[in-house]
Amino acid sequence: MKSTLFVLAGLALVISLPSQAAGNVEAGKAKSTTCAACHGAEGVSTVPSFPNLAGQNRDYLYHSLKAYKAGKRKNPIMAGQVQSLSDADMQDLALYFSKQKGLYLKY
Repeated sequence: MKSTLFVLAGLALVISLPSQAAGNVEAGKAKSTTCAACHGAEGVSTVPSFPNLAGQNRDYLYHSLKAYKAGKRKNPIMAGQVQSLSDADMQDLALYFSKQKGLYLKY
């Protein structure tokens, strides 16, 4: 009986982790105002040299922010922008931009 409860509790924890780690869209939107200067108000850049963030994969965006903060990705502008971001901030921003409508090229 105890082992069954232990297994069920562990399973519940594993299932709940992705939803807890996903971030908060509204918090991400509030934090995205600084990003808008280069990446556009909703993550669609009007300047070709700045990438679009809208519609990108949440995990890709999150890990990219972490890599800039750790210095694994090199960009002096982004390095300065991410230094004050907490892990929760990065999760929120990644979720917000992943939920925005991106541009899709037609071939």
